Amino acid sequence: MPAFRQVGEKQLPQQIIFMAWSPKRDLIALVNKVGEVLLHRLANFQRVWSLPPNENTGKEVAALAWRPDGKILAFGLADTKRVILCDVEKPESLHSFSVDAPITYMHWMEVTEESSVLTSFYNAEDESNLLLPKLPALPKNYSTTAKIFSEEKSDEIMKLLGDVRLNALVLGGSSGFIEVYAYGMYKIATVTGVAGSCLGLCFSSDLKSLSVVTEVQVSPDSAPEITYFQLDTSLLSVYLPEVTRMARKFTHISTLLQYIKLSLTCMCEAWEEILMQMDSRLTKFVQEKNTTTSVQDEFMQLLLWGKASLELQALLMNQLTVKGLKKLGQSIESSYSSIQKLVISHLQSGSEALLYHLSELKGMASWKQKYESLGLDAAGIDGTVIGLLLITLMFILKTKKGCCLCRCYYCCGLLHLESKRASSMTQKDITFVADFLTEHFNEAPDLYNRKGKYFNVERVGQYLKDEDDDLVSPPNTEGNQWFNFLQNSTHLKESPLLFPYYPQKSLHFVKRRMEGIIDQCLQKPADVIGKAVHQAVCLRLYKGSKSEDSTSRLFKLPFMWNDKSSNLHYVLFTMLESSLSKIYILRRHTDVSRSPDNGLLAVDFGNFLNNSINESSDTSFYSCVDAHFYDDETITVVLKENAEQEGKERILAQLPLSSVYVDENQEREFSLNSNKRLDEQSDDVPTRTVFLESQWRVLENMKAQYVAVNGIRKVSCVLSSNLRHVRVFEMDVEDDGEAEEEEEEEETTPIVDEEAVGENP
Repeated sequence: MPAFRQVGEKQLPQQIIFMAWSPKRDLIALVNKVGEVLLHRLANFQRVWSLPPNENTGKEVAALAWRPDGKILAFGLADTKRVILCDVEKPESLHSFSVDAPITYMHWMEVTEESSVLTSFYNAEDESNLLLPKLPALPKNYSTTAKIFSEEKSDEIMKLLGDVRLNALVLGGSSGFIEVYAYGMYKIATVTGVAGSCLGLCFSSDLKSLSVVTEVQVSPDSAPEITYFQLDTSLLSVYLPEVTRMARKFTHISTLLQYIKLSLTCMCEAWEEILMQMDSRLTKFVQEKNTTTSVQDEFMQLLLWGKASLELQALLMNQLTVKGLKKLGQSIESSYSSIQKLVISHLQSGSEALLYHLSELKGMASWKQKYESLGLDAAGIDGTVIGLLLITLMFILKTKKGCCLCRCYYCCGLLHLESKRASSMTQKDITFVADFLTEHFNEAPDLYNRKGKYFNVERVGQYLKDEDDDLVSPPNTEGNQWFNFLQNSTHLKESPLLFPYYPQKSLHFVKRRMEGIIDQCLQKPADVIGKAVHQAVCLRLYKGSKSEDSTSRLFKLPFMWNDKSSNLHYVLFTMLESSLSKIYILRRHTDVSRSPDNGLLAVDFGNFLNNSINESSDTSFYSCVDAHFYDDETITVVLKENAEQEGKERILAQLPLSSVYVDENQEREFSLNSNKRLDEQSDDVPTRTVFLESQWRVLENMKAQYVAVNGIRKVSCVLSSNLRHVRVFEMDVEDDGEAEEEEEEEETTPIVDEEAVGENP
């Protein structure tokens, strides 16, 4: 009976360019050539969900990675330079962020190092859950409200954070671009100085080093060189407890910033365009009228004498009808009520929670012995948030006052439309309308040509405009003794002890300023930690191919692996042009100060299809097409025969490392000449010829080319060279189908032409 049990097979309508198994569940993520992200289940390769390409997020998926707990899938987009964190339960974005360069590779690892300090921290409960009330869910009737806050705040934040144990998403791109994000959200390191475009990344679970394989273009006319780097990241390892605390705190802050941003977005959507209809109509009226009197005077004459100019009559009879005014009044009242609720229950609550976490962060920054080396500097961030709170309270007052405007709109129009009844108005009503006209109906000619400015009637909307200009109607500070005292005192006005206050600016301006200061605080540790990362090892491996197909490059070796138990880095690669049949295994200690035995070996595969033939041990019969680590002890390989005849067999096999690293101390060590590339010294690399026993299977009627495996779930997925035909196997069981049934299936099932594009049968 053949090894491994086939549990699924499918012809896919689009070419697959990425595939990755979930670390914890029987799920595999696929990305096809049109930019669609797919999630399939092991059983019968059933599709769970699909996420089509989006113009807003991007269409060119360039990298894919699972979070170690398998709850979140991350993918990078080359066209928009964005990273999306997607919920595995449903195709929805939980979080996204932009990067500075196109991403070419992603790796998500989990820290496994234990210490007494970390253990107590892992077991401690987050006090913010006890001290802070849960943030109210944002309204679902606003189109731009993210699903991240559709449920209770603490549950969503913990979903993003995952387990308390630190995990890190590492991004690699062109021009030496490498960034590390704690929990996939907060950037803890920006690494510079690595040459070339990233082909592979692997961060050690003890945070001591980062392995990188890049493609370096030496000159425009020459083929690129594939180079291996090992970077020393020991600063993260030494300060692991501090990095963990800082990362979780910054992740809370980032999430709350998003909550505040979405609250403002909801407020802007509540502030509908209809709120500005009166302003825009009055602005147009002022620009078109021929009279020299002001708008205030025109309405005053209408109020007192019942007479109006022709332009005002046209405005009132054609645009401000009784029905239109009633509808306008109802819309304004409803919108103001929604805005006021969002301010009190959402914006203010989010700001207070943000202030709590920033205050804790400021306390952490004061502990210089622990956090100064990591670049933590929280100076000035609390004052900015207080400034947001102050302007929020001011906004609450404005919304309360603004709710009466709809009644004023209604009254002004009603005076003319029902002029016969004007004499029945009381003196109190006339005084009320006159005061409103005096306060609000002042012309401002200098504002007519400014983009986004309207006639000064509605005052709430000015706080929601995403502009840096001063408010059209700033709050009246006349008679405010404290404000006058500060303005007249040169020293107090510039004192750092006073919270900043921006009475002339909108909420968006204050929010951007607050985000800028917080981003500066968040960015500094990434810069400091990134500068502490230095290159420990540089190995020039081999020359790549100038005419290499871009699609096959997405799958092609090298493949990188971190052995968490032995603290070893592994790199699997082939040098097809120099030695067609060999697969090379490079391994390094995660501690850059140590060098392992047998740091570089080559593997040849002897004949194992026909055991009756006695072949010499130094003869190679197969070349490696693809290889991935199945677990710390086994490599899964896809092989093809080196025979010259057509119809070469493709083989899926398991290669135990124990058959490669035999009597390690007796092996001849390879001494690398740093002045030459490895492919120029390949004949000197120690070579092991292995003969596989039972752990292999011929892949009949399939031109297999690529493989994705998961040793935890004991599964593999093989992809054909046309990138559309997949087969799924359970690896640690034998095929239990009866031979007779298999023969019948082979007789009745037509052979599929691999190169012909086929749809699902």
